[in-house]
Amino acid sequence: MDFIKPEIVIEEAKLEEGMLVADFGCGPGFYTILAAKALGHTGKVYAFDIRKEMLEIVRSKAKASRLLNIETIHADLETLYGSQLKEDLLDRVIISNIIFQSDNKKGMIAESYRILKPRGMAVVIDWEPTSKLLLKIQKDRAIDKQKMKDLFESQGFTLAKEFYAGEHHYGMVFRKP
Repeated sequence: MDFIKPEIVIEEAKLEEGMLVADFGCGPGFYTILAAKALGHTGKVYAFDIRKEMLEIVRSKAKASRLLNIETIHADLETLYGSQLKEDLLDRVIISNIIFQSDNKKGMIAESYRILKPRGMAVVIDWEPTSKLLLKIQKDRAIDKQKMKDLFESQGFTLAKEFYAGEHHYGMVFRKP
């Protein structure tokens, strides 16, 4: 089974040393830790989650890896200004497996747009609606690629590329003009 590999997502994000990156819905930090390593000591990752226990796991992993360039933030990203970051700050936003769960998808996408610099990119990974791993309740919420594209374009993004993210996921990169 070819499940999603965070290393591929980080590669597709084209991260460079010194960049500022957000990990929306960071969970236990699969992307956060890899991104922090890729960004070096001059870059920074803002790891967001609504679950405080996930942020504690990220802090613990960062400490164990001696990574000082991660800031964890407890936030509701479904609202404009929910991230508490200033506008046009970030180079990349990683949004993995959370848009399908969101009750305010457009709000979350709008917040990612607000905090990205011009020409910044949102790297989106979400479930293929046909995945056999999704539970029935999740299948009802899964978003196909065309609808995801429409959602991001409705908030001002343009699709830069699609990429293979595993048998059960798809990947898309959207650019802020």
